[in-house]
Amino acid sequence: MRTGAENLLKAATNHKVREQVRLELSFVNSDLQMLKEELEGLNISVGVYQSTEEAFTIPLIPLGLKETKDVDFSVVLKDFILEHYSEDSYLYEDEIADLMDLRQACRTPSRDEAGVELLMTYFIHLGFVESRFFPPTRQMGLLFTWYDSFTGVPVSQQNLHLEKASILFNIGALYTQIGTRCNRRTQAGLESAVDAFQRAAGVLNYLKETFTHTPSYDMSPAMLSVLVKMMLAQAQESVFEKINLPGIRNEFFMLVKVAQEAAKVGEVYRQLHTAMSQAPVKENIPYSWASLACVKAHHYAALSHYFTATLLIDHQLKPGADEDHQEKCLSQLYDHMPEGLTPLATLKNNQQRRQLGKSHLRQAIAHHEESMREANLCKKLRSIEVLQEVLSAAHQRSQLKYAEHQEDDDLLNLIDAPDVVSKTEQEVEIILPQFSKVTATDFFQKLGPLSVFSANKRLTPPRSIHFTAEEGDLGFTLRGNSPVQIYFLDPNCSAALAGAKEGDYIVSIQDVDCKWLTVSEVMKLLKGFGEDKIEMKVVSLLDSTSSMHNKCATYSVGMQKTYSMICLAIDDDDKTEKTKKISKKLSFLSWGTNKNRQKSASTLCLPSVGVVRPQIKKKLPSPFSLLHSDSFLY
Repeated sequence: MRTGAENLLKAATNHKVREQVRLELSFVNSDLQMLKEELEGLNISVGVYQSTEEAFTIPLIPLGLKETKDVDFSVVLKDFILEHYSEDSYLYEDEIADLMDLRQACRTPSRDEAGVELLMTYFIHLGFVESRFFPPTRQMGLLFTWYDSFTGVPVSQQNLHLEKASILFNIGALYTQIGTRCNRRTQAGLESAVDAFQRAAGVLNYLKETFTHTPSYDMSPAMLSVLVKMMLAQAQESVFEKINLPGIRNEFFMLVKVAQEAAKVGEVYRQLHTAMSQAPVKENIPYSWASLACVKAHHYAALSHYFTATLLIDHQLKPGADEDHQEKCLSQLYDHMPEGLTPLATLKNNQQRRQLGKSHLRQAIAHHEESMREANLCKKLRSIEVLQEVLSAAHQRSQLKYAEHQEDDDLLNLIDAPDVVSKTEQEVEIILPQFSKVTATDFFQKLGPLSVFSANKRLTPPRSIHFTAEEGDLGFTLRGNSPVQIYFLDPNCSAALAGAKEGDYIVSIQDVDCKWLTVSEVMKLLKGFGEDKIEMKVVSLLDSTSSMHNKCATYSVGMQKTYSMICLAIDDDDKTEKTKKISKKLSFLSWGTNKNRQKSASTLCLPSVGVVRPQIKKKLPSPFSLLHSDSFLY
């Protein structure tokens, strides 16, 4: 509607018509903005996905899942199977249905590890589908549409990049929802929360580094960088809560540790708020998220000053106390002491300790007031009762502590409280997604190994080769494993005359699918026909360079017949003529084998041309002859 009104505004020349169109367009834009804000409120709400256990804790921020439209793979994939692989596409209806069912299930995953595994499974299958059906040089006509998780704006692409990136985003979002749902009143729950947020950061960071040109703004590099910082900040906050869960003992060294842990959380949230305030993220980040980051930065900074004040005021240096240890801890608590003060002198002087402690309390109260002010400026944060209660309780505690030690001459002895140095016993870090732990079997593995049967390999339609083993001689050797390839072909043999070529891949023998069979299995199958007529179907690569496998079945001159000989033996008589027939190609055998010596340990090396070898009295057998069963090893 808006596009039509804009086009009419451009085309209209009548002044009244233009004014009417402008008025209608303003109403449309207003309605769209209201809908956008309502959708944004649903997707970025801080209150959803929180733990169901009642806890006196500040809420964490989850990411909403991206939504998508239905996609029908059936027509496009069936056409491609028939066109590219020359197979009956109706044989793959069940596989296509399984793929579509898996995608449909990924739209509503469970908020647990099973849901993460489901999304990862689909992501792995997308890799298979991309290799099978999406050539890099053409569009397949499938349109994937995903909605921005923040604004709801739809984005569409005709390749799998958007699909794969959106699934990765949803994996990260699912981890954030798992983290926020953890019971933060237990040690195990907090450990799970830390792990979930670190994994969310790892997935989002992997998305940022792998898919750098996604058109959806929620997956832009700038936005993903901020989201990674947010997940790590929430993981660090969970570490702080885990340390404090057993209770904070009113003991000097314990208070030093807690003060520095709180300073660490405040520092990461301050850095997060700074990143959220930078263009272009500033224009698109939800206001409630930026506000909450600012609230937490001030709140945890206030806590660090409060605990520092407590250790200074409540714990006087007594005779027999470990002065050196306390002096060291106090010196490490600050980057620099206030002017005129030294750590040891401050510890021994009760008046200096109280004055420095009260300056920290004043700083804590100032941070508490700023955090409450920021929370009240945001409508969404004002409605979160537990947040208001936590901030108010912390503020009242600092005020009460200051009131207990307030004196009339405090204003005459003001000391600027230095910031507390941040330090943590558990530095959080990203955990990369572990796709290798998820088992997924290619739905379309019947098409053949991906090394050959993929979208970027152009193959001929299957050709039927009818031939016989003349006097027990197949006339060719085989190479490779799954699929097996015709490698060394006598141009005068029955198979060659029937149309076989060197480099052909064997796809079936007498209607038995051979695409996944190994060399030994194919040879065993051929051996079973003896001298009967054999029907073999082969395909060839249409690419300019032939893709020959590294594993080679050859016969090494002067060495014992081994598994690497791919000819069956029925009779060793009358081989003189066939030996002469291929004697000119022995140098080719030597070249081909030595070339692949380092690539495959199963390839036996033939003697190089020109190298002096001991005279071998034994008559050389033909590479095309069939080995006796007692010398062929399977």
